[in-house]
Amino acid sequence: MLARWEPVIGLEVHAQLLTETKLFCACATRFGEGPNRNVCPVCLGLPGALPVVNGRAVELAVRAATALGCTVHESSVFARKNYFYPDLPKGYQISQFERPLATAGHLDVDLDGVTRRAGITRVHMEEDAGKSVHGVGGDSLVDLNRAGTPLIEIVGEPDLRCAAEAAAYLRALRDVLVFLGVNDGNLEQGSFRCDANVSVRRVGDDRLGTRTEIKNVNSFRFVQRAIELEVTRQIGVLEGGGRVVQETRGFDHDAGRTYSLRSKEEAHDYRYFPDPDLPPLVVDAALRARALERPEELPRAKRARYAALGLSSQAAQTLTGHPGIARFFEDTFALHANAVKVANFVQTEVLRDAKVHGLDATFSVSPAQVAELLALIDSGKISGKQAKEVFAALAGSERTPREIVAERGLGVVTDEGQLLPICERLLAENPKQVEAVRAGKKGMLGFFVGQVMKATGGAADPKLVNALLERLIQKQS
Repeated sequence: MLARWEPVIGLEVHAQLLTETKLFCACATRFGEGPNRNVCPVCLGLPGALPVVNGRAVELAVRAATALGCTVHESSVFARKNYFYPDLPKGYQISQFERPLATAGHLDVDLDGVTRRAGITRVHMEEDAGKSVHGVGGDSLVDLNRAGTPLIEIVGEPDLRCAAEAAAYLRALRDVLVFLGVNDGNLEQGSFRCDANVSVRRVGDDRLGTRTEIKNVNSFRFVQRAIELEVTRQIGVLEGGGRVVQETRGFDHDAGRTYSLRSKEEAHDYRYFPDPDLPPLVVDAALRARALERPEELPRAKRARYAALGLSSQAAQTLTGHPGIARFFEDTFALHANAVKVANFVQTEVLRDAKVHGLDATFSVSPAQVAELLALIDSGKISGKQAKEVFAALAGSERTPREIVAERGLGVVTDEGQLLPICERLLAENPKQVEAVRAGKKGMLGFFVGQVMKATGGAADPKLVNALLERLIQKQS
């Protein structure tokens, strides 16, 4: 049944701009403050309060739109979107409608080795609404701290063809915005949230089916699951001879279903009109030029460059998962020229203790400490096992790896006279394994190398141990 139908998916993403103050007033945008602490007459929609545009928000919006390949228009218009809801004190939301900030962009999405270019219809600026809080002492209350927070809405074309592709699109978009410093990518706090427009049509049919909108899904995994369920539901309705109703739907993860929130059979009339308190937003040529000359390298380009350095696709993906992680890798690579060794050590050791919050990332060691530690391994002064011990001792300190190596008397054992009796004893104690090596099972040699490393506390030179074992086994045959 699924093979006869094709999903058609378009995403609308609301991304909070990383400004210290709101879009039209000087109130703080800090998350987690007590209810209604960060409000003023503008936020509250009091009579006579006049909005003033936040210039920093405009810069961030232009930066994002430019990175997404959009045409940023010299002049755009703020409009009033009129509707009534308890968390909208003015009775309207300031947004953009007929003349948005930017149009006609795209985003390249990689999934399973295939790249799809998804179109972006528009990027426009708007203010966020407040938040309704239900079930407080049996009442519903309103917190307006979020009201007026600056957002960009990124409206995607219906170019996505499966739920996994939609999730990949969201990840790619989030990566771009985070690396630009435009958004912190925090889905749990609602600073990056998505509405999914979903329809299905017969394979080969160019006409679009009736779409439903799934509102405010707050994780990549949930977006994918919600779309999968909605696609299956719509196909079931159509295969059963029914008709898909245009509506807004929610997602219940526990029940594994989408459910109707409200009908959209007749489009709501928001009565948009230009906001009389705000002049047209003019983005001058200098600001547009600065956005085009941005110094930031975006994650997709970073991954391609890392692959050219010899990193696996998985390593490149991990190291571009956060701008702080990418910065740590590159700072270490600048001090130690082997990109693959640096990448492996950062992934296996450094990231275990790393802490990421929003755009901030903290590490237990510095790039200089890691580079010096890798140099000690390369020179043969310490073994890989000893390096882990040194790394643990470095955590949270400003000491150097050389200081710790000297203090603990660490170093690789390269004295053949010290290693020879250990090798001879192990060969004598394990005659069956010796015979296996003689029979051509060279992998069994690793067993003996491991035993010697264990006996020396990881201090033996593995190359020397390997050579000694081969020589002794050959001599015994």
